[in-house]
Amino acid sequence: MQKLIIKGKKVLSGEIKISGSKNASLPILAASILTKKTTLRNIPEVNDIFTMINLLKSIGFKCNFKKKEKSITISSNKLHTQNNVAPYRLVKTMRAGVLVLGPMLNKFRKAKVSLPGGCAIGSRPVDLHLMALKKLGAKIKIKNGYIHAKSDDGLKGAKISFSKISVGATENAILAAFGAKGKTVLSNCAVEPEIKDLIRYLNKIGGKITTKDRKIFINGVKKVKSISYRVMQDRIELGTYVVAASLVGKKIAFKNVEPNLIKTELKVLRKMGVKIKVSKNKILIFGNKQLKKIYLKTAPYPGFPTDLQAQIMVLMTQANGVSKISENIFENRFMHVSELKRMGADITIKNNQAFIRGPTHLSGAEVMATDLRASVSLVLAALIADNRTIINRIYHLDRGYENLEKKLKFCKANIKRV
Repeated sequence: MQKLIIKGKKVLSGEIKISGSKNASLPILAASILTKKTTLRNIPEVNDIFTMINLLKSIGFKCNFKKKEKSITISSNKLHTQNNVAPYRLVKTMRAGVLVLGPMLNKFRKAKVSLPGGCAIGSRPVDLHLMALKKLGAKIKIKNGYIHAKSDDGLKGAKISFSKISVGATENAILAAFGAKGKTVLSNCAVEPEIKDLIRYLNKIGGKITTKDRKIFINGVKKVKSISYRVMQDRIELGTYVVAASLVGKKIAFKNVEPNLIKTELKVLRKMGVKIKVSKNKILIFGNKQLKKIYLKTAPYPGFPTDLQAQIMVLMTQANGVSKISENIFENRFMHVSELKRMGADITIKNNQAFIRGPTHLSGAEVMATDLRASVSLVLAALIADNRTIINRIYHLDRGYENLEKKLKFCKANIKRV
């Protein structure tokens, strides 16, 4: 099993290029089920993407991934053996696998999808997904670990209000309502940039979707176009490296980026004392050893993202005073804390809150990744720690970060994969 070995205390400088968004690519790949042919560009080479590609292949789609161009063409022109089944062996490793449910119901009027897996950061049930599909007329039962869904007469538009903001449920409802007869109104929706990217893609293939605040209006369509589409850049990757630059950077540049994607995060970093220069499509981060404590809470977009909670916690270990994080999205997302404490971090957990005392001296240790974002927080901690850190179970990291060690090496980090 591969691991990362990092020797810390190196001052980093240079430029980091940001990849295409994993969290935008996955629902758009699921949406490609609706078309005869789609070419997607700016696709990151991460394991979750390859799992989704294998899932599409298992359903019967032809997928041609071009590594050099970072593009994939998905075709249903020769769809002879439509399977209608998303198997456990694929969906178990990646929660986004459940997103094929909506488009499969649209295209085939039936689907059998394994209950999802992914990171072990809370229960994250699919209740809201199934509620939305039932409102659209799907008949659903759960049997032997699979969701069995069918819509013999096709899906029909409906008014759907989510009791809780959910990115995945919003995406699945949009994908199902896309071809439903009549008009669908979704209320209390997630409004993450990745959802807006999905809507842009769907409108380009012929959809009629508009948004207002947390409401989404969908007029069902039958005619679908074949298109080429460039996926947005990864705002979580950008946020992760911006935090890394704040920790150990002398001067690190991010070019051809959209600073507004991480507007909230940049505001938090500035409050902590990080020196940041922003222009139209460029961010410059300058290191600062005098960081200030901060209180923050995770929240749905445009709030501070839960996917950057572990990373910002590492930065808090170097701030003066006691910082506080309230985790309001997932109930089990402090699994990285025990590993950070092994490295010397002074962190106390109370219910959904973490109290981080700083500045603390971190020392290299052998640690274990528990989920995707936790794994990268250990990389950040290793960059500022004395001596050598060994990070095990980095398959979590490979699910969502493309060429992480190459990007950090380019900025003079001492990091290698063994």
